[in-house]
Amino acid sequence: ELFTRAEVIIFTIEKINRRNRKKYKKVRIFVANFKRMSKGVLLVNLGSPNSTAVKDVRAYLDEFLMDPRVIDLPYLSRALLVKGIILRTRPKKSAAAYQKVWTKEGSPLIIHTRNLTQKVQAQLDIPVQMAMRYGNPSIASAIEALSQKGVTEILLVPLYPQYAMSTIETISVLAHKIIKKKYPHITLSELPPFYNKPEYIEVLATSIKQYYKEGEYLLFSYHGIPERHIYKSDVTREHCQINDICCNTLSPAHQYCYRHQCYALTQSIANTLQLPQGSYGTSFQSRLGRDPWLQPYTDATLEQLAQKGVKKLAIVTPAFVADCLETLEEIAMEGKETFLEHGGESYNCIPCLNDRDDWSKTLADWIKKWQK
Repeated sequence: ELFTRAEVIIFTIEKINRRNRKKYKKVRIFVANFKRMSKGVLLVNLGSPNSTAVKDVRAYLDEFLMDPRVIDLPYLSRALLVKGIILRTRPKKSAAAYQKVWTKEGSPLIIHTRNLTQKVQAQLDIPVQMAMRYGNPSIASAIEALSQKGVTEILLVPLYPQYAMSTIETISVLAHKIIKKKYPHITLSELPPFYNKPEYIEVLATSIKQYYKEGEYLLFSYHGIPERHIYKSDVTREHCQINDICCNTLSPAHQYCYRHQCYALTQSIANTLQLPQGSYGTSFQSRLGRDPWLQPYTDATLEQLAQKGVKKLAIVTPAFVADCLETLEEIAMEGKETFLEHGGESYNCIPCLNDRDDWSKTLADWIKKWQK
């Protein structure tokens, strides 16, 4: 009888433990799900005016060019330049340029980024929002939308492969400023520049290969930045000399050196595609003002290549992940005209990654790693 009672006690204890284990398992699952659902993603691109109307383009350019990380002058000097000079003439010219690339759905950059966001969202179980550094949807509105969904931890994904103070840095600074002021309960993590990530290099190389034709000279045209931005971003304060020696000499400065990251990406793609030396090159587009910007300039390079006898040319713009005014009008239209006028015969403008399936999957995979 005593043995039987002991068995009953043991059985009862085991039964209680089983119930507790089930209960604790449910708690653990709930906590895991809560942690997962409290995370969210913010994809950020450059931006676009609300329409091609001159007033909308002026408002967009005002916000963009008054950013101290774009035109890094003291406020009064910047305001005099932007509001007193640039905004008097440039909005009308820019509006005409936007009209050339605008679609029935609106801005190409907005459309491609929205489509990419939807594809990334379809592969994840946490909310994903898109935002623009300038224009709409704003970073502030996107953070508010994530907060309303209960998000307390955000992964900020600037959609730029390379680091620059006028791209990734300005996005990061603004996002942190908004969160510190209005959402102290939210923590912010950031995806670093991905110019050297093997997954990105593979996707970009695959995309180029689909459009590239044998015998074409391949020009990598990156968005230009003022040379002084390179010096300002040099954390060592002495390494960057804006030449091939410093860019190829290992240094902590490379983490923030736009020029190094551009040339490194060109070489990575050339190696992946097994391009022979002399069949590809790097240039920089979209300069503004009279200050020295990174060289060689794309427009001058197109002229020189044609004059040297290059007849067939393909051009790719790896500073952008989505086609926009700078790729569709400046490169695809104006660049083609320049090359053909100076003796070129064939001009092949390769699209950006836009919302390619392999690109959206790569982004989703990076986010999933962060989730863990």
